[in-house]
Amino acid sequence: MDTPPTLPGLRVRPSSDADLAAIVAIYAHHVQHGTGTFELEAPDAAEMARRRDDVLAKGLPWLVAEHDGGVIGYAYANVFRPRLAYRYCLEDSVYVHPAAVGRGAGRALLAELVARCTAHGARQMLAVIGDAANLGSIALHRACGFAPCGRFEAAGWKFGRWLDVVLMQRALGPGAATPPASAGR
Repeated sequence: MDTPPTLPGLRVRPSSDADLAAIVAIYAHHVQHGTGTFELEAPDAAEMARRRDDVLAKGLPWLVAEHDGGVIGYAYANVFRPRLAYRYCLEDSVYVHPAAVGRGAGRALLAELVARCTAHGARQMLAVIGDAANLGSIALHRACGFAPCGRFEAAGWKFGRWLDVVLMQRALGPGAATPPASAGR
């Protein structure tokens, strides 16, 4: 099977409130039909707005990929865990409309997310990939410089089967080679 060509005119930009309906629809598809997320119920627009506001309030990016005037994917980064020592370690999330999968939107989103998070001062980015059979997400992250670093076996139960979680990681900027500029504790 041939890979569809990269979408001409694809643009990655910061998300806006006007993008929420498309974001909700894209994510709902992945919740209802995919194993990349372990959510079982798709969140409504109010919940997605709350999640987006939380990310933006931290100064972190929430991006969308736009093609022909419509949102075809989104990506964001959030702190990996809430404890302060994790403040330089982010986790990424990337979701693409099923009709646009494999056409460059995910890669464009993740590359821009990495660049913005590096500029933000983050030092590590983690991918917590639902389902070890999610080969597209694993390949996307590998293409953007992530390397496998672990696996949680049978961590989730969805669609009547156990699912593993694949962990991947990449350094941002100097990574762990130097302390962060605002290093304290």
